[in-house]
Amino acid sequence: MIAVTAAEREALAREALAEITPAGTYGDFVSETAEGDDVFTLLFTATMGGYPGWQWTVSVAELPGEKPTVLEAELLPGDGALLAPDWVPWSERLEEYRAAQVATGEPDAELDLDDIDDPDDVDDDHGDDPDDGIDFESESVVEPVETLDLFAVGEDEQHEAEAEADEDGPEPPAVPAVKKRRQKKQEPAEGE
Repeated sequence: MIAVTAAEREALAREALAEITPAGTYGDFVSETAEGDDVFTLLFTATMGGYPGWQWTVSVAELPGEKPTVLEAELLPGDGALLAPDWVPWSERLEEYRAAQVATGEPDAELDLDDIDDPDDVDDDHGDDPDDGIDFESESVVEPVETLDLFAVGEDEQHEAEAEADEDGPEPPAVPAVKKRRQKKQEPAEGE
């Protein structure tokens, strides 16, 4: 049987925490509890902002003849931990809201909000929205937009445009005189 000390279990638990969370998110060793069946639970303080009272919990198993192993590591609320409030269904929150509105005499209290999700509610405006400028119920006809004939430009006008573009474009680099002389020397004479 491999005997494991409490310090070795703590070291193993800290190694497990280092694998799942940065070192600055857990702090001092709090306690160790024997759960039975060769399982121990080790608690460490949580040092993360927003988690006051929370603790990192690491469960370590020590089976006979085996090295100790980590079963799980997780962040759990401790005594006095800051917790989110219990979830309340929307329908109950709405009833509380309505009761508060009636108690204060607000005019919105009599608004029947049950019609919002009513599938039998027929929308009779046919999608008309006075703000979008579209009236689906009017008899008006939209006039077609004038189109341009892109091929109506005459050939003379096309050549003029090309010539202007050529004149305005960059000039080719000047050929040095030395290069011109080499080209003349390489050309065969007329009689050859």
